[in-house]
Amino acid sequence: MYDTEYKRKFLVVIDETEECERALTFAAYRTKRTGGTVVLMSVVAKPEFIGLGVEDVLRAEAVEEAERNLDTRLARIRAIGGVRAETVIREGEATAEIERIIGKDPDIAILVLAASTSGEGPGPLVTHFAARSNALPIPLTIVPGRMSDEEVIAIC
Repeated sequence: MYDTEYKRKFLVVIDETEECERALTFAAYRTKRTGGTVVLMSVVAKPEFIGLGVEDVLRAEAVEEAERNLDTRLARIRAIGGVRAETVIREGEATAEIERIIGKDPDIAILVLAASTSGEGPGPLVTHFAARSNALPIPLTIVPGRMSDEEVIAIC
């Protein structure tokens, strides 16, 4: 007997950048059209040792900010309608945590990133994963950060 529910997941990294909205738009509309789930991932940096208890306060503040960012994006996905979503928050170095979650969740089938809108290159995550794309066990989709939502939706 076959499982009829399509379990493919699109992993989108949520951060403070403008371009992460393009990656979210692509993943949400592609998932709406083809099925699956959008996984919104936020990675918070480990606080440096400052003093007893200070790291815990900094960590809690970083997690609260990540939760707010994820909630904002979840509201946007709910407004699109018909898209399943999950959230995950990890602490550590972003590229390592992204690779770790891809390795742990066999349903994650595509990593969706958007290129930076600045003239200083495509951005650290795109640079890292594009250079190592043959080492990833899944495809990497890079959405141009300068595309409008309408242009992104049109290609989904």
